[in-house]
Amino acid sequence: MSSVATAIEALQAAGQNDLATALGQLEGAEQQNLADQVHALDLELVGDLIDQFVKSDHAEKPLGEVTEAETIPLPADDAARAAEVAAREAGEALLRSGKVAAFLLAGGQGSRLGFEGPKGDYPYAPITGRTLFAQHAAKIAAVRDRYGCDLPWYILTSPQNDAVTKASFAAEDHFGLDPASITFVVQGTLPAVDATTGALLRASTDSLASAADGHGGMFSALRKSGALEEMAAAGITTIFSFQVDNPKVRMCRPEFLGYHSLAGAEMSNTAVRKESPGEKMGLVAKIDGTTGMVEYSDLPDELAEMCNDDGSLTYWAGSIAVHCIDVAFALRLTEGRLQLPFHRAHKKITHLNAAGDVVTPDEPNAIKFEAFLFDALPMASASITMEAARDDEFCPIKNAEGSNSPESARVLMNDLYRRWFEAAGVPVPSDGDGAPVDLEIDPRFALDADELAAKLPEGFALDGPTALGPDGTKLNG
Repeated sequence: MSSVATAIEALQAAGQNDLATALGQLEGAEQQNLADQVHALDLELVGDLIDQFVKSDHAEKPLGEVTEAETIPLPADDAARAAEVAAREAGEALLRSGKVAAFLLAGGQGSRLGFEGPKGDYPYAPITGRTLFAQHAAKIAAVRDRYGCDLPWYILTSPQNDAVTKASFAAEDHFGLDPASITFVVQGTLPAVDATTGALLRASTDSLASAADGHGGMFSALRKSGALEEMAAAGITTIFSFQVDNPKVRMCRPEFLGYHSLAGAEMSNTAVRKESPGEKMGLVAKIDGTTGMVEYSDLPDELAEMCNDDGSLTYWAGSIAVHCIDVAFALRLTEGRLQLPFHRAHKKITHLNAAGDVVTPDEPNAIKFEAFLFDALPMASASITMEAARDDEFCPIKNAEGSNSPESARVLMNDLYRRWFEAAGVPVPSDGDGAPVDLEIDPRFALDADELAAKLPEGFALDGPTALGPDGTKLNG
């Protein structure tokens, strides 16, 4: 039986008769292309999702009882500082022994920034125009150098940006890193279905309407690519995962790795203090007694606004999407089918109807399915949440203007580097508005304030906007 015939048979068995008919009416390359897409589907999973989210009166599971998360706060006394030192030493030992891999979630586009291309290609830095990819690559190089480790780097792309991302890395000579030390993993997709009937939708004559399967799909992508088995075979025990849009991320921070390892945790979180009750951040909390994540849109106002006696937020632990994940845990989650729940998103999707006519809906007409990374947290046998200093580790670039924008990141990065220079005894000039001048420090020169202070030559001074290159040279003269 031909691949087209088996695709038609599979669609009919799954109750997708309209698509089966449409496939049978195509010819040549168009028919084969659509048949190949059908064969790539997990029709059993798709059928289960349709039964759950379309054909039943499914409602999202109630949130459950939310209580405060157990956290490791910023050290405030000698005992806490000693615990942090022990964690740092344990994390550094993990890095030096080659048991850590870095994993970057970079499947998104820069559309919200008004930028065409992968978000990682966005030139965020005010002086050099350094891209987000370049920033993360420099940190990878610096960590490798500091700890004498291989630190393999895995990068999650999407079908939409995989080829462009790989081309970008190649054009930049992989930012000075060995190409063999970087592995690109393509995120999976799931088809969109009609919200009423569950019929698979076509985006064009020979292509299905589909969307990325959510950041929880990283587990499946790692498993299907063979990356998880590769990590396990290489003796890697821990994945440090982070998002592409945060240039302040503390790459493979040893304190975090150490706390995670010492606790015997399977998946752990880094959290910062929310700036306001309504800030759009996932909340790390206990849900029915188990560590999990509450989406900001699901957190009841009375909990979001609850305050302690000193006026601070009771529910403050905002997730910055930085995790430690054990390789063994990821392997367990992906035995057979991904062991995470899926969620539905009701969307407007332009598609072809059964007659082959283009339908542009005025209202949401379709359902997309996605899995969320944080839904793995309740499945972990143990988990820790470490507080990070927001000013040191978090300045996401998501929006074109306002909060979490390139301009807000510029201000926050300048403030970070100002504090580093001033801690080294170097005064920082101000601009006309009294704010620090634009500053950049290549991570390969200094990963933190202590390293900067140790490397700056005697008599070093700033007389205006300054970018320090990987060897400490002032790139702006």
